[in-house]
Amino acid sequence: MRLVDSLADQAVLERTLDESKPPLPDGTEKLHYLLATPFRYRPRLDSRFRASFDAGAWYGAEELRTAMAEKAYWRLRFLLDSPDTPELPPVPHTAFIGAVRGRAIDLTRPPFARDRTVWMHPTDYGRTQAIAAVGREAGADMIRYESVRDPEHAACVVLLRPSAFTRPSPRQQQTWFLAAARTHVRCLRDGEGWEFTRAQLIP
Repeated sequence: MRLVDSLADQAVLERTLDESKPPLPDGTEKLHYLLATPFRYRPRLDSRFRASFDAGAWYGAEELRTAMAEKAYWRLRFLLDSPDTPELPPVPHTAFIGAVRGRAIDLTRPPFARDRTVWMHPTDYGRTQAIAAVGREAGADMIRYESVRDPEHAACVVLLRPSAFTRPSPRQQQTWFLAAARTHVRCLRDGEGWEFTRAQLIP
């Protein structure tokens, strides 16, 4: 809206932007954009369970605090990787609940739990990406694992297939504001929230 002068111009701009995006993959056509978007792109940067340019994956957490810690880590990493960038003022982010069900690999339980140090490595994603690749081939819908960034290490889930969503739309959307400095990240909403220090997010 900041770039155009009318609703008609905005509609044209939105349509042009949408036409420039990759097509939605099979199984995401009826999903809300918050659920579908992670499956639409094959980012160059890898993540814990997705190698560079691999098919998309949706990351969620079982606790809101855990989701905030994971997001706070990436805000902090952005600042640390760009030394001349000033501290990031509060930016709105949408938190929501997605309902999922399916075949899962649970890395927090035997026999996988014995390799906890491998799954919890702060920077080496090679083994976790390998198990995700095997999981996709074996028909797994998701992987449950411990959060590396949450100081309490609560559980996260990565969806490998959009068919694991049991509802097409997210529930209980909330707006949270994240402000990032190089020493800490604050997550705030209506006077409550969490603060994560650099030492907690990057041990």
